[in-house]
Amino acid sequence: MTTTHPPIEWADAQRQSAFGAWLAQQAATHRLVADTVRPASADASFRRYFRVDQAGGGSCIVMDAPPAQENCRPFVQVAELMASAGLRVPEVLAWDEAQGFMLLSDLGSSTLLDVLDTEHPSANLPLYQSAVAALLPWQTASRSGVLPAYDEALLRRELQLFPDWYLGQHKGFVLSGTQAQVLEKAFTSIVTRNLAGPRVFVHRDFMPRNLMVPPAGFTPPTAAQALGVLDFQDAVYGPVTYDVASLMRDAFLTWEEDFVLEVTIRYWEKARKLGLLDFDGWSEDFGAFYRAVEWMGLQRHLKILGIFARLTLRDGKPKYLADTPRFVHYVRNTAHRYRELGPFLQLMDEVENLQAASGFAYGRM
Repeated sequence: MTTTHPPIEWADAQRQSAFGAWLAQQAATHRLVADTVRPASADASFRRYFRVDQAGGGSCIVMDAPPAQENCRPFVQVAELMASAGLRVPEVLAWDEAQGFMLLSDLGSSTLLDVLDTEHPSANLPLYQSAVAALLPWQTASRSGVLPAYDEALLRRELQLFPDWYLGQHKGFVLSGTQAQVLEKAFTSIVTRNLAGPRVFVHRDFMPRNLMVPPAGFTPPTAAQALGVLDFQDAVYGPVTYDVASLMRDAFLTWEEDFVLEVTIRYWEKARKLGLLDFDGWSEDFGAFYRAVEWMGLQRHLKILGIFARLTLRDGKPKYLADTPRFVHYVRNTAHRYRELGPFLQLMDEVENLQAASGFAYGRM
C-alpha cells in the first residue's frame, strides 16, 4: 500500500527547485525515496526538518536551513563533539553548506516529552536517569576554547530580552526609574552568581522535547546512548548548572518540586563523584548546589519569557506565548525564596497583577 504525503510548502519557488535537485543527487547514494518527503518537525528558528524514506526500510532526516538566516557550522561542530563524548546524535550524511541543506541519520519520531507519564512522576525516573546519563559524559568531555563562552555579555544580552520583548512589547509595561533599578540589580545578582561556578559544555536547551526515545528493538550500546540528543547547535561553554536546570524546569511541562529534587539529587551525586562540582561546598552540600541551579534557572526563565514574546510578535508563532504562565510561575517561585530578590518579586507581581507567592521549599534565603 502506497502512502501519499502532502507536498511540502515553500515560500520561495527557487529554493524549492534547488531542494528538489539536491535531494535527487542524494537519492542514489543514500537509497532515498524522494516522493516520501514529509514534515518531521519545526523549531523556533528558521530551520525545518523533513523525513524521507529509504528503499528497503529506514528513513533519514533532511534539514532545510536557509543560509541567510541559519549557520549550520555550529551544528556540525557540536554533533562531532557530542559523538566523541559518546552521545547518540544525528550523523551528518551529506551537507550542502552553500544552500543550507543537510541529510542526517534519523533518531526516530518519539521524543522524551511524548512518552512521559505526567500523572505519575515517579514512573518517569528511569527516563530522567537516562537523560542524566547522557548529560554527564557531555559535561566531562568539556574543555575551554572550543565553544563560544557563556560569558557576562551573552548572559546579559539574553536577560535583556525580558524587558525588551516581554515587558515592553508583550505587556506594554513601561518601567519607572525605580523599577528599572530593581531590574538591573536583579540582573547583576543573577549574572554574578551564575558566572561564579564551574564551567562545562552546555547544550543550552537540554529538555525532554530535544531528547529522543529509541525505536522499538534498539538496544543502546551504552547508558549515555539510551536517549538521542537533538537541537544542540547553540551549545556554549558555561555554567555547569544550566542543563540540569533546563531538564527539570521544562518549557512544556511542570513537575512538582519533590520530583525535581529527586532527579537533581541523582544528578548531583554522580556529578560530584566526577569532579564537576568542586566549588564553594557544592560537592558536600546539595542545598548549596540546588540554590545555584535555581539562580541559573531564573536567568533561563527570564530569557525564555522574552524569546516567546518575540516569537509571537515578530515571527508570527503565537503557540509559544501560551506557555509563558509556566515561566512566570518559575520566576516568581524562585524570587520568593531569596530575600535579595524581594523587590524583583514585587515588580513581577505588579507586571502580572498577582499576589506574592508563599510556601515553597527551603523558605527564604
